[in-house]
Amino acid sequence: MIDKKYDEPTYLQNMDKWFRAANYLSVAQIYLRNNPLLRTKLKKDDIKLYPIGHWGTIPGQNFAYVHLNRVINKYNLNMFYIEGPGHGGQVMISNSYLDGSYSEIYPEIPMSEEGIKKLCKRFSFPGGSASHAAPETPGSIHEGGELGYSLSHALGAILDNPDVIAATVIGDGEAETGPLCAGWFSNVFINPVNDGAILPILHLNGGKISNPTILCRKTNKELREYFNGMGWEPIFVEGDNPKKMHALMAKKLDLAIEKILSIQKEARKKPANEALMPKWPMIVLRTPKGWTCPKTWNGEAIQGSFRAHQVPIPVSALDPKYIKELEKWLKSYKPQELFDLSGKPIKDILELAPKGAKRMGKNPITNGGINPKPLALDDWTKFALDIKNPGEIKAQDMVELGKYLASLISLNPHNFRIFGPDETKSNRLNAIFKVTNRQWLEPISAKYDEWMSPEGRVIDSQLSEHQVEGFLEGYVLTGRHGIFASYEAFLRVIDSMLTQHMKWLKKASELKWRKPYPSLNVIATSTSFQQDHNGYTHQDPGLLGHLADKRPELIREYLPADTNTLLAVMNKAFTEKNVINLIVASKQPRDQFYNINEAKELVEKGYKIINWASNVKDNDEPDLVMVASGVEPNLESLVAISYLHNAFPNLKIRYVYVLDLLRLKSPSLDPRGISDEEFDKVFTKDKPIVFAFHGYEGLIRDILFSRKNHNLIVHGYRENGDITTSFDIRFLSEMDRFHIAYDAAKAVYQDKANEFLKTLKQKMSTHTAYVREYGYDMSEIINWKWKNIN
Repeated sequence: MIDKKYDEPTYLQNMDKWFRAANYLSVAQIYLRNNPLLRTKLKKDDIKLYPIGHWGTIPGQNFAYVHLNRVINKYNLNMFYIEGPGHGGQVMISNSYLDGSYSEIYPEIPMSEEGIKKLCKRFSFPGGSASHAAPETPGSIHEGGELGYSLSHALGAILDNPDVIAATVIGDGEAETGPLCAGWFSNVFINPVNDGAILPILHLNGGKISNPTILCRKTNKELREYFNGMGWEPIFVEGDNPKKMHALMAKKLDLAIEKILSIQKEARKKPANEALMPKWPMIVLRTPKGWTCPKTWNGEAIQGSFRAHQVPIPVSALDPKYIKELEKWLKSYKPQELFDLSGKPIKDILELAPKGAKRMGKNPITNGGINPKPLALDDWTKFALDIKNPGEIKAQDMVELGKYLASLISLNPHNFRIFGPDETKSNRLNAIFKVTNRQWLEPISAKYDEWMSPEGRVIDSQLSEHQVEGFLEGYVLTGRHGIFASYEAFLRVIDSMLTQHMKWLKKASELKWRKPYPSLNVIATSTSFQQDHNGYTHQDPGLLGHLADKRPELIREYLPADTNTLLAVMNKAFTEKNVINLIVASKQPRDQFYNINEAKELVEKGYKIINWASNVKDNDEPDLVMVASGVEPNLESLVAISYLHNAFPNLKIRYVYVLDLLRLKSPSLDPRGISDEEFDKVFTKDKPIVFAFHGYEGLIRDILFSRKNHNLIVHGYRENGDITTSFDIRFLSEMDRFHIAYDAAKAVYQDKANEFLKTLKQKMSTHTAYVREYGYDMSEIINWKWKNIN
């Protein structure tokens, strides 16, 4: 039985007290540094020198928050809050303060007048809280500083959490972004049996920074037609009179919750693989922007206008001219009725808060997840290739990885998923479909579709990098594990998302109360040096450089050379916490070079001297150090070494493969970096280093800048591409065997190598003419095989 007290006028009246208290605290956080409850007349020393904040979105969200508390209590819900609007961080601070969770997490900010004073001072203040939802905000998993991903994160969070509802507020400015527009498709992937639910609350308040919002100017009829077409059932709540709005919102929110519970109850009468896609409810909440602030200022509209977006009244300690108007605004909430003499919220407010972990500020899903478990890992060596002689066999690295991932899906049926933008098959992970399907709730055609089911561990059926990478973020931020695999060039579409995730990890790691997160694993394939039909548009390895500039303790960049090194890397990646792993992997048939033990050493140390490709002992000084990082750089370097050895048998060559790229950084820049002593021992202090690299060459120069040996020649991606053969793509960037061998010989022998250089020049000309004539690579390229040189 549902207690009828939640529908009584007295309960709604107390909710209005909460609403006023949350609004008061939110205004106070913008402006006040002293006298937080106006016990005395407001004076300039009570006001911040530089008030900062974004008021416009706050009151509507405070209104939604207290009503969400009500349905949590009434229906005994497991619900948490996602704040999509880019600012208005006070919302989650003020409301978690009122329910007591803020003071539990931050005991130095008690529920008292002194606590409110500290709460106000630290808002948008050095060393304090951000002006948007952030890691330091209780109850948050969503970085409010980047718009567009609230629905994506919500979907990731509720997957495999059948009892969870993600109450997701979407700002009408945010609603105009491409990622958020794509986010409405999230309902296609929600299985009502195994997954939770998203309750979108589209908050239409009319204004952005200095413009009207698009959806707010649409009629309710237009909005209904739009969202019905997207598979949602919109429920409208609108008005500006708080008393009338409380009764209306309570009625409409009950309707939404009861629809969700009814959908789940009916669906759970059948197995998950028989689930049908329901029409989930959503709320369209229309309230004035800056609701409850002064309606006009200086003859211009504020409330309901874009002018309410930030700080509505221009008052500060440096310019206190309008201090009386600020005081009038603050007193309009009647704080003396809301807080007792000690500054604690009154009993009528405190009794509205959900209890314990039911409070949205304390829901465990927002802090490491509900009952998080480490990933159960299979022995990767069971899936490794038996390499007896380097280069003897060919295989497709991503094909072999798929077999390992299939095993992980079987071992982890409830906390491991694979995400990608319609590229799982293209990226050769077909083996996973032997144990699972794509999760998809739209109609399925037996004639035209494959590997699709209402229940599956793969979500890759939406062609949006933003959306599905956001799914993975939401999944790992709530304690689960997974990978996101996509074409390398188009990972640049979501590099800002990875940056924001890194920022989240950085701030969260500084908070003792935040629990660790599983690693975010991104696989870049269909890479720049293997695009043999998509061409120049599909070439951009720049994510390596983008992430290399980030916090070193939070970023890993792995460039496995073949199947065994890829398997070893993935095994390590899945055990790591609080990091972003970027793994660059090949999907094309490639010669396989490294055995299991070599792969283990490469992962452990980050690099390895490859003895079978070197003809100098470890303790002897080479004439030349050849280095590679990446599948094609490894192959091209080995061919170049064979050319050099055949032409100059006495040339002492050391070959080094680098798997964990950022380990080459100085330890003064990266705590995992190898020491100068170790670097000099391996790479020498002054001998030529010819480095074949998968990415832009400047990254290697940056990484090695602080080392002693600057006798460096880099062959990487040089922004030259075309629709051509895989080898010719390398050739156009001079990351090929001919150019590598040419520069190596010239660096060591200079003019003494003229005949060899002339031969290489001829090979270059022959190659260019051949591919232009036949559209295929020469036999010398295709059929080359490695022979040990030691």
